[in-house]
Amino acid sequence: MATIPNSLPDIDSATATPPSFESALSELEGIVAAMEAGQMPLQDALDAYKRGAVLLRQCQETLTAAEQQIRILDANGLRDFDAPQEAPPAAPGGDGGQEG
Repeated sequence: MATIPNSLPDIDSATATPPSFESALSELEGIVAAMEAGQMPLQDALDAYKRGAVLLRQCQETLTAAEQQIRILDANGLRDFDAPQEAPPAAPGGDGGQEG
């Protein structure tokens, strides 16, 4: 049975550094497991729920930021280094001056 400590860390403080994505996700998984066990006193369950909401929001924000960075990298022509470079597609009408 998983247990949640009575004193859950608080990352809302202006001086505190939020945990890494991996740490936040691991803590969130522990909270979910403990709550699913159904053996927590009501106040502990409420505290765990609040902490879980904070961790969930942090994980979502971290993933959103990572996805945005990937979009930016992809938009700037990120290519596999091992793949052969393809020639850019020819512009319409620019195929050697033939018209017709």
